[in-house]
Amino acid sequence: MKATYIEYKDTQSFSKNLLAYLNNDPVLQPFFGHRPDREGLESQIKSKAAFAHRALLVRSLREQYGEELLSSSPEVAENISRLQDPQTFTVTTGHQLNIFTGPLYFIFKIVSTIRLAQDLKEQFPEYEFVPVYWMATEDHDFQEINHTKVFGKTISWQVPDTAATGRISTETITETVKEYCNTFGLSENASQLTELVHRAYLHSPNLADATRYFVNSLFKQYGLIVLDADQRSLKEIFSPVIQDDIINQHSYRTISTTSKALGDLGFSSQVHPREINFFYLTDQFRERIVQTDDGDYEVLHQPIRWNKAELIKEIQQHPERFSPNVVTRPLYQEMILPNLAYVGGGAEISYWLQLKACFDHYGQAFPVLIPRNSALITDDQTAGKVYRLDLTFKSIFKPADTLKNDFVKRQTKHRLNLQDERMELNAVFAKIKLRTHKIDPSLGPSTEAVKARLKKALNSLEKKLLKAEKRNHQEALIQIQRLKDKLFPGGALQERTDNFAELYLKHGVDLIPELMKSFNPLDFKFTILY
Repeated sequence: MKATYIEYKDTQSFSKNLLAYLNNDPVLQPFFGHRPDREGLESQIKSKAAFAHRALLVRSLREQYGEELLSSSPEVAENISRLQDPQTFTVTTGHQLNIFTGPLYFIFKIVSTIRLAQDLKEQFPEYEFVPVYWMATEDHDFQEINHTKVFGKTISWQVPDTAATGRISTETITETVKEYCNTFGLSENASQLTELVHRAYLHSPNLADATRYFVNSLFKQYGLIVLDADQRSLKEIFSPVIQDDIINQHSYRTISTTSKALGDLGFSSQVHPREINFFYLTDQFRERIVQTDDGDYEVLHQPIRWNKAELIKEIQQHPERFSPNVVTRPLYQEMILPNLAYVGGGAEISYWLQLKACFDHYGQAFPVLIPRNSALITDDQTAGKVYRLDLTFKSIFKPADTLKNDFVKRQTKHRLNLQDERMELNAVFAKIKLRTHKIDPSLGPSTEAVKARLKKALNSLEKKLLKAEKRNHQEALIQIQRLKDKLFPGGALQERTDNFAELYLKHGVDLIPELMKSFNPLDFKFTILY
């Protein structure tokens, strides 16, 4: 693939928060740790040098993978073993368990993370860097992950609402798998992808295992570790924070204060903390823990209630039942990994900026925040159309109407702009206003009203001239609209809607190596591939 790069701001698709972070806006400096550059990452290595849970982490990962999967994934097995070495660190991304990987940026996040690990090894050869995909297995919003879109068709899996999505049985997913694979057509790549989907989703007992197998099959050659943190042994590390935070509500206070400070600076908040930022998790439900008016604690919609002493006992005996929400999960992540950096999308970077004070309170190193690579992927034929229509890969991010108007103005032989006439009108009315003022100063408003009506008439005429000229370029304007619809399905970035299957069917096993070659995580540019 050929690659070209543009600034994120030129895509008009990313938040003020992310752009300010990329531009190293000084007002944001209190809200993050080290910068995403060589100096910042080197400092982060020192911050995580004392990580103390390596042996436990390695045991947990080996249990999750099992001998059979590890034996077929030697690069992964080696990276898991490396985590025992104090000279080894992780770089991490995380995402929900979207079926069949969901939108394309799921793949982009992982590729960015692997490439970052490789780049760090080049910069710091004395250390090892392991890429990690954190599966959000405890999330319970199934409606966000139960579908994917391929070739414009939405494929959905409908099951009753349950507890953590990672624990959902895959016994009813057969028809959804069939519907998904039926969109592939007939080709060698289609056969390969169909076999992979079948092995992952039809031979795994739950969604967590299916996702691990699927992601591992795509990325095992790069040593990517897939981590499921819904484990008792890992929660035991986190249990002191669970207890302290539920009882003393530190995360609520620190994050609320930070969110207000960001708001005062003109930055929006992505997440909103609750007084208690943990759920109670079983195989049947995941419900919020709240404090009652009399000071006890209860689980919403469930007959479960504790006083303070009982709650502490429950956390100590069953830490696996306490599930962090979106604002405490990052803290959990950083406590159980020797992690240097978190690779996330724009919305994730925004909410991580709200969390640093909470990390500081618990004495936990805040990771370097790395915006994932974003990309638009097309083909030579479409790229040719871009240039034939006198467009560029930078200009195509503008709204379709703007592109059409600009095209007509560039192509027309006539002058559609009435700016000269507006200047003449202003000069004429300057004379009229002077004359009327000499006769009767009170006529000034009447003069301005006449001028305003004429300017409005000129604006209307200018629009009619443009509309008339558009009819002379109707075929080209139709092509521009089709081009926009293809590159931005539903008016959104391709990566936010389309599934990776469409690209895999074209490129097969070469897809991920091509992305690896073209993504540059620390350059912070939007990538266009064709």
